[in-house]
Formats: sequence, structure tokens, C-alpha cells
Amino acid sequence: MSPTTVGAIWAQAHDGVIGDGTTIPWHIPEDMAHFREITRGHPVVMGRRTWDSLPERFRPLPGRRNIVVTRDRSWHADGADTAGSVEDALALVDGEVWVIGGGEIYRAALPFTTRLEVTEIDLSVEGETRAPHIPDGWAATLGEWRVSEKSGHRFRWNQYGKAYRTT
Repeated sequence: MSPTTVGAIWAQAHDGVIGDGTTIPWHIPEDMAHFREITRGHPVVMGRRTWDSLPERFRPLPGRRNIVVTRDRSWHADGADTAGSVEDALALVDGEVWVIGGGEIYRAALPFTTRLEVTEIDLSVEGETRAPHIPDGWAATLGEWRVSEKSGHRFRWNQYGKAYRTT
């Protein structure tokens, strides 16, 4: 098997911060709804630390096949398949698949992705986990800035697609 579309989805604050190592350092309900809308019905690939960071009541993420990338062959969790690498995880699925973190997994998956959904948050936070650098060759569609009704954080949804040359 192999996926037809590999996408990656993340939210990042200034300096590309996506987390503090254990959690996401903001709460934007509108972005969580956006994440559910995009990923529901599709397999999701994540690292073990991302799995561990999910609240127990959301493990596995409902309506999605959950695949956890881990080097620990003895690790297992109810409701999740495991793979030793991103490549192994992608070999388990057909159709559209979404990579949902963390930083190391995003970087390993970037060569396989053709679509990025990036929430840009107008916020400075401390954190060691960062989004991958988006290299040249990606076309961006930047969303309109909006303000979360619940948290007051300013954010926008940006889409990136691989820009292919036809020459």
C-alpha cells in the first residue's frame, strides 16, 4: 500500500514553536475544530510523544486510524498501530494520510508531503519543539487573520502545496 496524498498539519507560534515538549502551549478551539475537519476519516501518523501528549479521553483520535511511530518495538497502545519509521507508517495506508507531529516526525515526513496545513498564531511562547522549515518549492495561500472568540489569540490558516515546474 501507499498513500495517494500525504499532508502535514500543525499550529505554530512565532519562531516556529509548536510545543514545549509535553503540550501545546495555547488553546484555540476554532483551530482544534479545523484540525478535526481536515483529519477526520483519514489515517493520522504521529510520534510517541505526540500520542502521549493527547488527553487520554482522545486516545485514539476518534474517526481516524492512529499510527504511532516509535523506535521501541515493545511499545503498544490500545487503538493505535505502530511503525518503526515514517516510511513504514506510510506503507500501512492507502489514500489521504495526515502527519500530526511532533517536530521530528514532521521533518522525517516532509519529503513525502504534498500538502501542508499550517495555523500561524500571533503569539510568542517558550518551547523547544519547532515546526520544520518549509523549503523552497512550496506555494503558499495565506489565510485572513482572525481572533479566537474563546482565547483571544490572533491566528490564520495557511495552506501550502508543492509547486511543480512544467518545463
